[in-house]
Amino acid sequence: MRVIVTRPQAQAEPLAARLRAAGIDAVTLPLIEIAAAHDAQPLRAAWAALGEYTLAMFVSANAVQYFMQARPHAARWPQPLWAAAPGPGTAAMLRAAGVPPARLVEPRPGDAYDSEALWQRLREREWQGRRVLVLRGENGRDWLGEQLRSRGAQVDFVAAYRRVLPRLDAAAGTLLEAAAARPRDHLWLVSSSEAAANLRRLAPQADWAQAAAVAPHARIVAALHALGFGEVALVPVDAAALAAVVRSRGA
Repeated sequence: MRVIVTRPQAQAEPLAARLRAAGIDAVTLPLIEIAAAHDAQPLRAAWAALGEYTLAMFVSANAVQYFMQARPHAARWPQPLWAAAPGPGTAAMLRAAGVPPARLVEPRPGDAYDSEALWQRLREREWQGRRVLVLRGENGRDWLGEQLRSRGAQVDFVAAYRRVLPRLDAAAGTLLEAAAARPRDHLWLVSSSEAAANLRRLAPQADWAQAAAVAPHARIVAALHALGFGEVALVPVDAAALAAVVRSRGA
């Protein structure tokens, strides 16, 4: 069985490499391509006003990457500012970018890696009258911002990047054709509903009734079932957990 990692390439290859190190036949087929936001001015304005916020929430590692790329020369992370990350990859990038670990909020160990789990950490705090900056992709989810607003926070959304339909090269196209032709020989790792939607666009005639996938959130599981996948398991995006699932399937 071959495992197909569908995250954007910058995150897909490290995960695939960890799976290969665990003896899993893993390859990458990014179903989302990450590009710079159409307008960089909001990012520059966010850096200029960063000291006015109580919390900066980064929805993904891509949000960290593009926000930090827009950092003005000599700009530093304001010491009182909290940063929030929905998962360990995003948190690791924030620490590498200079965010003090003591000012970082992320889901508790063992919790899911998503906005809902992160909210369980943030809801314990006082938000009335506080300003929150949410760095996300264009047209990202508003759910966490809505929770903060319901507690009295002023929430500003800034698009740090955009997600686009990838253009498949010859190798990627061949891999997609093989997975569609021999669905029982492949296991898909899908980490966003948008990736599932892009798979439909890239292979509109494919029949996934005999295909299997794993996803880290019930929302994505539902999207894959709607796409026609016959078997979808809810598994966190963690190399050890994913490798255990693959081994259980006899890969």
